[in-house]
Amino acid sequence: MLGMNQRNIEYISGYNDRRLFPLVDDKLKTKQLAITAGLTVPPLVGVIEYQHQVSTIGELLKSQDAFCIKPSKGSGGKGILVIHDHDDQAYFKPNNQSLSLADIKRHTSNILAGLFSLGGQPDKAIIEYLIHFDESFANYSYEGVPDIRIIVFKGFPVMAMMRLSTAASDGKANLHQGRWVSVSTL
Repeated sequence: MLGMNQRNIEYISGYNDRRLFPLVDDKLKTKQLAITAGLTVPPLVGVIEYQHQVSTIGELLKSQDAFCIKPSKGSGGKGILVIHDHDDQAYFKPNNQSLSLADIKRHTSNILAGLFSLGGQPDKAIIEYLIHFDESFANYSYEGVPDIRIIVFKGFPVMAMMRLSTAASDGKANLHQGRWVSVSTL
């Protein structure tokens, strides 16, 4: 079994050019690279880069039934806000907790301030369409979308893991927040 520390030190750092790290440490840059490469990614609803843009977020989100807001340079799943529905008064998280537009704006401002980013540096808020999964996966994940992460080494897939959200994860499937993870070698 390969732990995260060993993976990061021996494989990621040992076999990748450090000058390329900024491309994958920034979710917006990674998304743009994936789009350029022809990969399917969740549609981008918008990007909030500056504090004065926060006031326009209500108009941007009005036509979106479900979305997620995440820090571009976040790590460990921190700062990701998942909204599965909304009406004229409230936005609803996967656990049906309601948030106001003011809550959404405050969260976005916190992202811009770097509250969730690597090293606490100022950041951008990415707003993406929320992926919906097939009902056949409903018994595998709690209030969130399960995903499979494939680890590729020198161009070959060497292992994969299924990431599942739990009741404690607020609809997110992330290793750093104590989610249950199944790992297998290919």
